Amino acid sequence: MKNYLENGTEVPAPLVSRRTFMLAAAATGGAGIVSSSVGLALMGARRSANRIDRRRSQMESPIEVVRRFCAAWNADVGAAELAAFFTDDAVYHNIPLAPVTGREAIANNFASFIRPGAPGIESLHLRLINIAASGPVVMTERVDAFKLPGKSFELPVMGTFEVRDGKINAWRDYFDMNQFTSRMG
Repeated sequence: MKNYLENGTEVPAPLVSRRTFMLAAAATGGAGIVSSSVGLALMGARRSANRIDRRRSQMESPIEVVRRFCAAWNADVGAAELAAFFTDDAVYHNIPLAPVTGREAIANNFASFIRPGAPGIESLHLRLINIAASGPVVMTERVDAFKLPGKSFELPVMGTFEVRDGKINAWRDYFDMNQFTSRMG
C-alpha cells in the first residue's frame, strides 16, 4: 500500500505486521513504543484512513459503530486500526484488571494480547450473541473465542460501549477472571 501527502507526493511508509512489530518491540525491550504517534504509525495506522473513518463513523448510529468495531476485530486488523475506533481520551477497562486510558495506550494494550504466536494468543474473535443500544450506550453479550498454540477456548463476556461523536469513548468488559485464567493455563 502506498501513502501520499495531500499534494500527491508519495511517502514511503511500509506497513508492519503485528508479529514483526511485536518482535521488534521485544528486541528493544519495548522502548519508545508509547511515545508520540510514531508507535501508531509503526503499527500500520494511516493518517488518511483516520480522516475517512471519522466521516463515516459520525453518520453511523452507536450500535453500527460497535458492530463495525467487532467486525474489524474479527478481521484480524492491527492494533492501530482497532484503536482508531476510539476517542483520544477513551477508557478501555476489562473490569478485573486496571483501566487503560487514551487511544495510544489502548493500541499498545491490544498489541500486547492479540499478537500472533507462542506464548501469546494467536487469535481472538468476538462472537456477538445479543447487542442493544440506548442512546450512546451499546451493550453486547458475546462469546470471545481464543486460539492459543495447541488449544482454543471460549469465554462468555458482557461488554458496555459508550459512543461519542462516532467514536468509542469507553469500553468495559465483564467476565469471570477465574474462568479465563483456568482456560489459559
